[in-house]
Amino acid sequence: MKQSFRKLLALSCLSGGALFAQPASAWVYFSNDGLLHYATDNRGNRIMDFSGSGYMGGGVALPDQAAPVQQILDPSGGDDTAAIQAAIDAVSALPLVDGFRGMVLLNAGQFNISQPLKISASGVVVSGSGSGDGGTVIALLDDGTGFHGIDISGNGFYVTSHTVGIIDLYVPSGSNTITVANASGFAVGDSLLISRPVTQDWVHFMGMDTLVRNGQPQTWIPVGHQITTDRTIAAIQGNTLTLDVAVTDSFDSAYLGTPVGTVSKYTFPGRISQVGVEHLMILAPQGTTVYDAITMDNIIDSWILDVVGQETMNAFEIGGRAKRITLDTVSNNISVPQTNSAAPTAFSVTGTQVLLNNCQANSLGVWPFVTGSTGTGPTVVLNFSTTENHPLEPHQRWYTGLLTDNGVLNSGVSYINRRTAGSGHGWAIGWAVAWNVTGGRFIVSAAPGTQSWCIGCMGAMGTNPPDADGIFESLGTAVTPASLYLEQLCERLGADAAASIGYPGVCGQAPQNLTPRLPPQSRGNSVRGRLP
Repeated sequence: MKQSFRKLLALSCLSGGALFAQPASAWVYFSNDGLLHYATDNRGNRIMDFSGSGYMGGGVALPDQAAPVQQILDPSGGDDTAAIQAAIDAVSALPLVDGFRGMVLLNAGQFNISQPLKISASGVVVSGSGSGDGGTVIALLDDGTGFHGIDISGNGFYVTSHTVGIIDLYVPSGSNTITVANASGFAVGDSLLISRPVTQDWVHFMGMDTLVRNGQPQTWIPVGHQITTDRTIAAIQGNTLTLDVAVTDSFDSAYLGTPVGTVSKYTFPGRISQVGVEHLMILAPQGTTVYDAITMDNIIDSWILDVVGQETMNAFEIGGRAKRITLDTVSNNISVPQTNSAAPTAFSVTGTQVLLNNCQANSLGVWPFVTGSTGTGPTVVLNFSTTENHPLEPHQRWYTGLLTDNGVLNSGVSYINRRTAGSGHGWAIGWAVAWNVTGGRFIVSAAPGTQSWCIGCMGAMGTNPPDADGIFESLGTAVTPASLYLEQLCERLGADAAASIGYPGVCGQAPQNLTPRLPPQSRGNSVRGRLP
């Protein structure tokens, strides 16, 4: 049934039929077989498959309330830091059973903390009793300097072994195959760290070696730095490795030299997993002092669900060694307009395979979403909503592989070269896509040697001269499929995968028929539904 529906949709789009009024994209489109097909440029670069983003690699329901409750706390009316931390530590000391140790359940009411709560063990969940009225509030006591609400992090770093060179002279963005000098030391299922060198030739090609601010040269990315991509081997044929998720950037020997990069097996003994924070509000003192909500790093297969940050800034941060993370129905609200030149952020992502689903940023003078330095996606921002006067803007020093999919963004999207802003942020993004997004203005620039796309977006086209514009297609008219991420997920894992993350019946949908998502489970009655 699903296949025949897609085939009918494909034939209608190709023939100009009237099944749905929306056009098809020339870059990603349904073909006669009813499946998505992808155009490439003359070097093989394409819009990548983003469907590996999210918890457990996408299409897996969050294990909401799956961990057994091991500790239950009520607010004391005083400083609750020690009591909550002791409960977290007690659960952290329990044995893992099916990936979980247990849950710390915070009953309704206001818990006060005076320093960050720390989670550093796998299988620990902190859950409240709802994120709204009558739910659970973690209030950050005013110390005048600001601190994090909850720090979630393992420890250590990648431990690499068996490093070999990549012999391809060019690896396209969106490719999931890499040929190495000798694949005999690798096996299917190995974790890989792919390293792409920062060379003087590449920095010059990008135009990033002449940045000057206040009379001082600015360093974009230091020559000699390695930009790493975290992947898993899905298949091996000869010396060609097939990756579970495509690479986000191209590797070009003309600027990187030979080899264009290396591939290493790795272990990460200190990385933690199956950690969640859910169903609560984190309340910071009102004003301009920066109090963070939740930070995550050195972590895999974890989540934040139904959490509100109130007055928190640089609120939700996903670090560069975080992988397969979902933020679902997470909001950040700031009631005091921020006027500092270095504006804070609501959501910041540097990690890989990250999904922000149905999240919100509501304030003025705050960046709603940014990316960090030298990160490699994919990251998907799905059904995001903002009331910000700043656009959704990748922020600094080269992140690749971002999809903004649907959503209503008050100030639009800005995929640009930030030049000398913020001490030489320079080119912030490459190989990024905005798909069926509604917003005020879309500035989508194409960094040298790369492409970015604005497809089916509703809003005005902006420019950032002298940089070249990316590809604008069907501006003002949404395209089919309704959601690129969800359709890619449907095709890779089936309709149940989309349903499991709250989108039943979405496969093959036209834009005006995109099924509203289901709200997450909650112990309270405060969970919001789909964004308007």
